[in-house]
Amino acid sequence: MTHKAIVLTFLQFCLTWTGSQSQTPTKALYYKDCPVDLFFVLDTSESVALRVKPFGSYVDEVKDFTVSFIEQLKASYYRCDRSLKWNAGALHYSDEVKMIKELSSLPDQKADLNKRVRDVQYIGKGTYTDCAIKRGTEELLIGGSHRRENKYMIVVTDGYPLEGYKEPCGGLEDAANEAKHHGIKVFAVAISPSHLETRLNVIATDNSYRQNFTATGNIQQQKDETIRNIIDVIVKESEQVCCSFDCQPPRGPAGEAGASGFGGESGRPGLPGGKGEAGDPGRLGDIGPIGYQGMKGDKGGRGEKGDRGNKGYKGEKGQHGIDGIDGKKGEAGFPGLPGCKGSPGLDGVSGGSGPKGDPGPYGTKGGRGEKGRDGERGRPGNSGNLGNKGEPGVRGVNGDKGERGDEGEPGPDGPKGEKGSLGERGAPGTPGARGLRGDLGEPGPPGEPGREGSIGLNGDPGDAGPPGPKGYKGDEGPPGPEGAKGPKGTKGAPGDPGLMGERGEDGAPGNGTEGFPGFQGYPGARGDPGTNGTKGYPGPKGDDGEPGDPGADNEVSGPPGPKGAKGHRGKEGPGGPVGPPGPPGADECEILDIIMRMCSCCECKCGPLDLMFVLDSSESIGMQNFQLSKDFIIKVIDRLGRDERVKFDENESRVGVVQYSHKQTEELVAMGSADIKSIQDLKEAVKNLKWIAGGTFTGSALSFSRTNLLDRFRLENRFALVLTDGRSDTLRDSTPLNELCAVNTQVVAVGVGDIFKKQPNTEQLGQIACSRGIILQRDNYAELLDDSFLQNLTAHLCKEKKCPDYTCPISFTSSADITILMDSSTSVGHRNFETKKQFVKRLAERFLMAKKPSQATVRVSVVQYSGSQQQSVEVPFSRNYTELASGIEQIQFLNSGTDVTAALDYVTSQYRGARANTNKKVLIFSDGRSQGISEEVIQKTVAEARAAGIEIYALAVGSQVNEANLRLLVSDRKGAYNVAYGARHLFRVSDYPSLLRGVFYQTVSRKISLIS
Repeated sequence: MTHKAIVLTFLQFCLTWTGSQSQTPTKALYYKDCPVDLFFVLDTSESVALRVKPFGSYVDEVKDFTVSFIEQLKASYYRCDRSLKWNAGALHYSDEVKMIKELSSLPDQKADLNKRVRDVQYIGKGTYTDCAIKRGTEELLIGGSHRRENKYMIVVTDGYPLEGYKEPCGGLEDAANEAKHHGIKVFAVAISPSHLETRLNVIATDNSYRQNFTATGNIQQQKDETIRNIIDVIVKESEQVCCSFDCQPPRGPAGEAGASGFGGESGRPGLPGGKGEAGDPGRLGDIGPIGYQGMKGDKGGRGEKGDRGNKGYKGEKGQHGIDGIDGKKGEAGFPGLPGCKGSPGLDGVSGGSGPKGDPGPYGTKGGRGEKGRDGERGRPGNSGNLGNKGEPGVRGVNGDKGERGDEGEPGPDGPKGEKGSLGERGAPGTPGARGLRGDLGEPGPPGEPGREGSIGLNGDPGDAGPPGPKGYKGDEGPPGPEGAKGPKGTKGAPGDPGLMGERGEDGAPGNGTEGFPGFQGYPGARGDPGTNGTKGYPGPKGDDGEPGDPGADNEVSGPPGPKGAKGHRGKEGPGGPVGPPGPPGADECEILDIIMRMCSCCECKCGPLDLMFVLDSSESIGMQNFQLSKDFIIKVIDRLGRDERVKFDENESRVGVVQYSHKQTEELVAMGSADIKSIQDLKEAVKNLKWIAGGTFTGSALSFSRTNLLDRFRLENRFALVLTDGRSDTLRDSTPLNELCAVNTQVVAVGVGDIFKKQPNTEQLGQIACSRGIILQRDNYAELLDDSFLQNLTAHLCKEKKCPDYTCPISFTSSADITILMDSSTSVGHRNFETKKQFVKRLAERFLMAKKPSQATVRVSVVQYSGSQQQSVEVPFSRNYTELASGIEQIQFLNSGTDVTAALDYVTSQYRGARANTNKKVLIFSDGRSQGISEEVIQKTVAEARAAGIEIYALAVGSQVNEANLRLLVSDRKGAYNVAYGARHLFRVSDYPSLLRGVFYQTVSRKISLIS
């Protein structure tokens, strides 16, 4: 074709194409358009909707983000003369998937799509992200354009939950991989903050589809950048896809039918079809052959639940199948073209010696060769057949002793010969003299065989010659006839021991007679003398001899004899004089103390109670925190049983647990149920509770607990412990949170921070606890297992304990002024001083609450002392316990020296001018040790105090005390120590904590109240 013809043809084509454009403009736009399908998947679960107040605020931000995104979806023109067109749709999900709008063309359906997104109401339950992504994948494959390269999905979620949660649609990773398999690109947009980045990375197709995208937050610029970046990525990728196709002009007239084309590739698997109707039951089929193991098919989508089919026939019991075999090997591919000849390679390394080959056949016997060098011993050859036996030759001279031959096969036994006659024994010949050994001569020719000579002496063995080559073993001949018995040969060397034969049969019994006894042998020679024997045992005692004649008198007395046996008890002697009176016995308070120490039933016990736990199992709790909640419940039950001795029994204390999430998800385990017979069964049932991970309907759960559990409780002393994060969905749960306030139940609301580290809602906790209950808050669930928290909680549950009524009353018969001298020296210590203050407050309360006549008054004062100039009245005389307790609490520890006498002088001066007709009593804390003290000084100080009408009591703590000084402090009016008087005025205790144990303070106060 010429150049001019080509130009004319091109102009004609262009004119025809331009005319077609003007006639059919709509059809031309179809080839120019580049459609992009975009689907939004929005998370409206509890972890998003109820994260902050007001509830649903995060969902509103997600909706605003989606509407803003849709508004910015505008058509774009590509340089390849094509226009980008948008198709968009959306859904939202929690534990169910709700469609907002299917894929629709924009901008025609933009207003309707935005309106539907704004009307979305959050679901607020669990999070089934895998189901939502699979539903979005179906919508993109069913609707929209035919180009799968331009399909995109935007998943807006916080990524929760991370672990321990049921994913009913195969899991998040499986759903994301299925979308990638169908060519759908998935963007992961976070609901910030507190999102799970690891889960978002699983959702996104790759890192370029994540890029720290966010849909919420206070920074509007960051959300706008997210929208702009995602749209830029889609526009850029779509341009590469759309502009890769050739521009197609409108079709011309139909041409002739072409030849049939080759078969196309198999299409991708289609979507699951709709559910068909149940067919008629077929007949029972025959047992088919064992099939081959097929290839694993692609995982199908989750189908809808089918109707119950007709009952089939009972089949025959099949045979045990065998393990299937692997699938068929694929067909071999087409052989490839021969490659070019390679360049010669380098010389290889010499290989190792190969394996030893099989032995070859025997060759013909060659002539005798030259004597070779000694070779290595070869392996034994194969045994040949026996040759024919040759004729016996003439017996030659005896040669040298040969080597021991191989053992032959034993021949058959010959016939038994006749017994020969015994020959005469010849006379032995005289041995000749041994000659010199001659030189070894050359071997001569073999002579004629001589006649057999007499048997000579064995000669000396000659030198061993060189071993010759071993000849071939001849064929074994047939056995010849038995020859005549030859002469007896020389005794051969002993052979190797043979194998032990089988035991032969017992022979016939013998018939011999018993032999005569032999004669006695001759006496032997006398033996050597033996060694001396060991010393023998003493012989038996002989009989007593006759008494001898009396000896002469001896004036010298002999040594004293041994002590004789104990004599008989003598008569009772007369009674002795009456001894001094002993110390008084234990008073009433001490007896009570002994009883309480020895009697376990005397301790205070937590009375029977009914306990109900209401456990939040919503999604915002988290799997790990839910496990900690169950451990908390079990530990509270164990502590009540161990420390407070609460017996959980059907007839005493009972306990129950209600876990809840959204409406109608409540689960109850309680004593009294059919499957719970003991407290161990209940704890096991609590361990088996599964995390619901849905919404938070606390009001409905409290109403359920009141109806289904509190009605079982019969005791007046009952508690309800509500464990939650304090963020109930009050917008959708209209049941009030104060459901338990109307019943006689003490509510303990325990609020704990959730997985987002948000503090519990104190307003809702206050409504749950009512006015009579208490509120406890923890930052995280791990703090629930803290020992001090558990102890305080169980102490609150058992604040109304039942204690035995052991009273030790005291009384005063007249007015009394009591001063307590507190030692504030270094030897006491700050901690022990605080214990001492608690003890003094108990004494003061006992004194002021004691019985007394109407006209009598009792006053108490507290004085602190340390060094010589360190005495002060901390609390003056008072009858008001509140003032006394407040003043005692404010006393500061001095931490200095110790001067007991100066303290007593100071108190004595304080009592001068005191009330008349009033008993003056002083209790001094002292261990008897003091600075620069002597017995004379103590006696003088005590005498002055006694002269002022003061009665002194001492309290010593510990074992490191000065006993002599303590006795001087509590000496009687005569100045001497009296045991009975000292027992009433001197108190001892092992350590400071013992001051607050038992009834010790009652014993001290009782003895001080008595009149001496």
